[in-house]
Amino acid sequence: MSRFLKWFSFTYLITMVLPALAQAAGEKAAPIVLVADTRKLDGIMAWWANMYNDSHLQFTILTVLIIPIIGVVFGVVADIIMTWIGIDLKHRDLAEH
Repeated sequence: MSRFLKWFSFTYLITMVLPALAQAAGEKAAPIVLVADTRKLDGIMAWWANMYNDSHLQFTILTVLIIPIIGVVFGVVADIIMTWIGIDLKHRDLAEH
């Protein structure tokens, strides 16, 4: 057997055995339920929490899409503000000389 096949077989065996070992509490253990408390929320925060409760997949996809967009918007706004107050990062002289 090649080295790769041995490694693959061992990895496959571990991935098949570990879930069974993780169920140490047995059948009497209650399943974990992940929900957000929406009782005191309103507006966009309530919408966001309800989306988390309804579909973790949609919540994840929207979060992954929104984070870079917000980063770009904040970066552009910071660049505009720094240019407005006189900080020029495009043409700067290094002071380390």
